[in-house]
Amino acid sequence: MIKIISENKLDYLPLLLEGDEQESAIAKYLDRGELFAMYDGDLKCVCVITDEGSGVLEVQNIATVERCRRQGYARALLDYVAENYKDRFDSIVLGTGDVPGVLTFYRKCGFVVTHRVADYFTTHYDRPMIEEGVLLKDKVYLRRDLHSTITAIS
Repeated sequence: MIKIISENKLDYLPLLLEGDEQESAIAKYLDRGELFAMYDGDLKCVCVITDEGSGVLEVQNIATVERCRRQGYARALLDYVAENYKDRFDSIVLGTGDVPGVLTFYRKCGFVVTHRVADYFTTHYDRPMIEEGVLLKDKVYLRRDLHSTITAIS
């Protein structure tokens, strides 16, 4: 079951911090974004999307409860967002660290790399960011076309 959370969004902050480790960064998009929470018994995954104009949605944060990772929850939530917004938006974009496992996940969800911003994480975060043992420097942007008939590779 997926719910759109419109009140008490900060109740989800502990899990949101798994997707974005800096609370001040989360504060910049949480109020203006739509927060989705996926439940399968209990909370499994959250996602925050924002309307960036010109038919583009942006995934600002997606995080899955640690014990539930690699079970398809994040992919199912991204597919839900894509399906439910395809009549009003053309694409979904997101930015992430240059981490092979993360980039492979997004490619399997139908995203393609569009560009990168050099030194984003070292410039915009107040401490070193490490994911899957990789020190994050560049931010990699990806895009998923909501009107494409091409399906993601499993």
